[in-house]
Amino acid sequence: MSGQLGRLLGSLLLLSMSSAGYTAEPEAARVEVIANKAPVVKKIDKTVYELSQFVAIDNMSVQDILRNLPDLNISAEGKMTVKGGAQVTVLVDGKPLAALTGEERAVALQTMSAAELARVEVITNPSAAYAANGGAIVNLVLQRDRKPGQHAQFRASMSDHALWQTHLTADRTQRELSLHGTLSFREDGNLKQRYSMVHWRNPVNGQSGTNEQRSEVFVHRQVLSGSAGVDYLPNNADTLSISTHYNHRQSRPVLDVLKQDATQAQDTVFHRISVGPNTQTDADVSLSYSQQGANRALKLAAQQSYTDGLIDKSYRDVYVQPQRPEQQSHGNTNNRRSLSQLSADWSYREDGVQWGAGLDWHRQTDRLANWQADTDPYSGKETLRTNVSNAYLVRTDVLAAYLTTQLQLADWGLLLGVRAEQPTTLVQSGEFEASPSRQLAVNPSLHMRYALDEKRELSFSVSRSSQRPDPRDLNPYSSYVDAQNLTRGNSALQTQQVQMWELGGQTEEERWQSSFSVFYRSSRNTVVDARSFTDNVLITSKQNGGNARSAGMTVTLDSTLSPHWKLGLDAAIYHVWLNTPDGNNMVLQSADSGYLKLSATYQAGADSIALDASYTAAGLSALGGYGARSAVNLNWKHQISKKLHLTLNLSDFFDGSKNAYWTRSSYFDQRAWDHFVARRLTIGLVRKFG
Repeated sequence: MSGQLGRLLGSLLLLSMSSAGYTAEPEAARVEVIANKAPVVKKIDKTVYELSQFVAIDNMSVQDILRNLPDLNISAEGKMTVKGGAQVTVLVDGKPLAALTGEERAVALQTMSAAELARVEVITNPSAAYAANGGAIVNLVLQRDRKPGQHAQFRASMSDHALWQTHLTADRTQRELSLHGTLSFREDGNLKQRYSMVHWRNPVNGQSGTNEQRSEVFVHRQVLSGSAGVDYLPNNADTLSISTHYNHRQSRPVLDVLKQDATQAQDTVFHRISVGPNTQTDADVSLSYSQQGANRALKLAAQQSYTDGLIDKSYRDVYVQPQRPEQQSHGNTNNRRSLSQLSADWSYREDGVQWGAGLDWHRQTDRLANWQADTDPYSGKETLRTNVSNAYLVRTDVLAAYLTTQLQLADWGLLLGVRAEQPTTLVQSGEFEASPSRQLAVNPSLHMRYALDEKRELSFSVSRSSQRPDPRDLNPYSSYVDAQNLTRGNSALQTQQVQMWELGGQTEEERWQSSFSVFYRSSRNTVVDARSFTDNVLITSKQNGGNARSAGMTVTLDSTLSPHWKLGLDAAIYHVWLNTPDGNNMVLQSADSGYLKLSATYQAGADSIALDASYTAAGLSALGGYGARSAVNLNWKHQISKKLHLTLNLSDFFDGSKNAYWTRSSYFDQRAWDHFVARRLTIGLVRKFG
């Protein structure tokens, strides 16, 4: 750790000693520059949110910011949905990162500082120009301060449970060069409580029983992060940039799981105790070149990123009933993911028509290893558990090309596009290798908007896309999760086909703006959970089956009542249909759900106060559902001087983040809940230099 910290400090020192230069930032080939810095800008294919409007953003994580944006819902444990759809792609500066493409995404967003962001782009129905993988897109745009001279900013905060963070940002711009870097260290974490009760029955022999599990653990996580970048702007047309980021997270949670099994034969009660450690390291480096002319733009980019996570699954079982000797097991799960990408984007504008085209290639390689062995407490001899010890590789190559046309015809704006993708997926291990899967998909998109007058407009969009299986779901083996759960992959999973329709409108007046949308989403060959219960263990796998549909309406309203007061509302209601397999039968489910978000901001003199509240209604899941949850947050910022201010965040102070869920199948019933306690008081200080 000390060597990594030294190298990062050295990088920042070199940045501060270097000379640099400045010129205006050109517009990227596929990104429209927001000149007026309005808090919310609606475009034909996305909505852009400027983050300067958020009070006490310096103390917030990226997850904290995203949960406040319209159309977005994020639970305390990091599960993200957009208009009820769970398939969401998160990009950074328009490109994917290895750490944001799997289960590690939740931790990455919880430990990334929101103050590093300039804006967030939410794309609920992506055009053909984006690799959406069957869902919505959230694009995180990082800060790029290119003002001439030298600047620095230091942020520090502390909160209850002995959690704290420090963050240093520095940049230097002079003539043609602009250099920037960050260095941060934080200790954060959450109290996590879980409970699960399963009633199972064997239809073959008539046996039945009850399986109960509960646990509580506070995960203290140490996070070291750093970044560095150089932008070279020789003129007003060309930009050459290189940047790199590094993050290392580690924790050693003491987890005590109480497990109780009850059958007709006997009752068994024991504690399963584990202590970690768990680590996750991710890094990326990117190189890009852009050229902006009077009516054309070109952008070339190359990027390499990786993430390496190790979860220690060693434990010891201490029996309460019946009396047995202590049992020990040694194991871990290691996931290494690398993502390589090359892309070229080109656009040309003439006579009110803008043409866009692009090529994209990326390779994602997931190497996963699961190992579990029983340990003799006296001799130390280990006996491998062959049913949950395995190693496999999933490699996906995707070659894509797109073409778009955007034009303005009187009051009509049109964006037409088509995207062709050919993914090739290979699954292999020492004992198993599936034939490479190749499937060519051609997906069109259409976005339209019509201006009723200067303040009102209507919009319509439709798109079709393909959603590939998650690499972990292709695991041909079983993997240990905890005392109650195993996961089992399915290497035969096929691509889902997703279609999205959306009709909307917006109105802007002097002191308020509003928007609405009506949407319909459908998927074929839908990937759903397939669950079974064997030997007191719940086994969760994936399979293609049936279809899924959802339809609903969203409404947003933002009002500036006075120079001091701003109010906001974001609401949605939708209906979901699921047709999913249960053994040899298909089960049709349907239910209503939705959410409501309210916000109020008051600003006077040196003080800014923001209060926001959210409520997510109960909803539907395969052969079950989940309960409602809520959150109320208070943020305060006090400007001591032009370059010094204090911040305070009180998160989820009514502790409404408990998430209940249930499953009812032919073989078992499960009622459970997860409680990732998000209640937190954080006080921070921000000092600017230069």
